[in-house]
Amino acid sequence: METIFNYFETIPSSHRSILLVGGITFFWLLEGAIPLFKFDYKKWKHAIPNLFFTFTTVIINFALAFLLLKTADWVQANNFGIINWLPEMPLWLYVVLGVLFLDFFGAYLAHYTEHKIKPLWMVHLVHHSDHKVDTTTANRHHPIESVIRFAFTLFGVFVVGTPIAIVFIYQSMSLIFTQFTHANIKMSSKLDKFLSYFIVSPDMHKVHHHNMLPYTDSNYGNIFSIWDRIFGTYLELDREKIVYGVDTFPDEVKNSSLKELLKQPFQGYRKPTGVEEI
Repeated sequence: METIFNYFETIPSSHRSILLVGGITFFWLLEGAIPLFKFDYKKWKHAIPNLFFTFTTVIINFALAFLLLKTADWVQANNFGIINWLPEMPLWLYVVLGVLFLDFFGAYLAHYTEHKIKPLWMVHLVHHSDHKVDTTTANRHHPIESVIRFAFTLFGVFVVGTPIAIVFIYQSMSLIFTQFTHANIKMSSKLDKFLSYFIVSPDMHKVHHHNMLPYTDSNYGNIFSIWDRIFGTYLELDREKIVYGVDTFPDEVKNSSLKELLKQPFQGYRKPTGVEEI
């Protein structure tokens, strides 16, 4: 664990880029081999706006990375934050708790908040308005959302008290998990169910991409499923019944246009058309 910790403490930007590109490539190929849904679409055409938003997310996170570094250095120097106030523990447990709590603040809490505050939902809507969810959907976030998500992660680093090594471990895991859970891959239902007791599994997250409430407002987790189970936001839905998109913005043509997606957060809130029975 010490070797891993030391590696991530100074992980080169090129290695992080390899994780991003390598992950997309791996799951892209896997989708072709074992697809969950046989989408009738031009994969590259669908990917263009999603890859654009992936690029803007990378740029924003890179531009603001110095804030993460400064905050992580400060909490470590001042012994500040949740994991630093706990009794002394083995390094592996220190890392696990750091990642677990960062997953709550940087992913679960951010995601839950975006669904509950209307202006933030309109920004997050860009992610949900994809009608063909695949691994490229993972980072389909409007630039405004990228800033919002970064702010929650920064807050998490401050409150949790994580050194930069744990921050980079968390971000690397978060990247791979979000590509995995959005990937259009068919996994054994039993295996998926078993994984969902510990981590966010593909089927678990795809329920969140169903176009109707209450399923859209469920399964907010990114890495660990514990937060949805603790806070009562975990729901299940048969994969065959999942319909991607958002009921209030059903126009797939507009939802596939980069120009329209950039304007989407400013179109005005629309009330849900209904609520499905669980």
